[in-house]
Amino acid sequence: MGFHVFFYVPNVIGYIRILLVLIAWILYSDPGIFVPLYVLSIILDGVDGWVARRLQQTSRFGAWLDVVIDNIGRGMLWNMLYDWGWLVSSVEWCVFVCNHNARGAQWKNTFTESPVWVQAVMAKGFKTPLGILTIAGIHVLPVWLYGYQHEVLLQTLFAPYWLQILGILVLAAGRLLGFAVEMWCIVTHLRFLVHEEEEKKN
Repeated sequence: MGFHVFFYVPNVIGYIRILLVLIAWILYSDPGIFVPLYVLSIILDGVDGWVARRLQQTSRFGAWLDVVIDNIGRGMLWNMLYDWGWLVSSVEWCVFVCNHNARGAQWKNTFTESPVWVQAVMAKGFKTPLGILTIAGIHVLPVWLYGYQHEVLLQTLFAPYWLQILGILVLAAGRLLGFAVEMWCIVTHLRFLVHEEEEKKN
């Protein structure tokens, strides 16, 4: 990999996302600034992949950077929201290590031999009903919870209380589905490590 990869357009977008997350973290207590910055970072998460494919600037570094930024942003938010938020962040980092170690940059496309329910989530790059629900749970739930805690949903979006709770329940279902897939990835990686050790001994 040449150093020019660091300056690929999608990777530059990634650096901008890091800056947005850092500024959002500093201004966490101001919903009027935090929410737009954090949401813009999420939107750019979708843009960088499209740009990478469009400009034919996909790279292993870019795939790695994309997930690292996602984990940094969500980890920051979960930790700020709840004392136990580090648990969610820790699982996401563990899954990142497992998938990128064993599956590489194309980890999203390596679930053909997984259980049907995992394939249903991962198929077409999460572009299935279950995949969309899972991604919404992973990305949107922490922002929704922030909006609920800071009354952004009520004061800015004028969402009634029942809709706020319904949103939490639907997004939490998606996050739990994502958690189930994450646990499957971790267990699969542990089996891979044990199997690799057995092969070395034999």
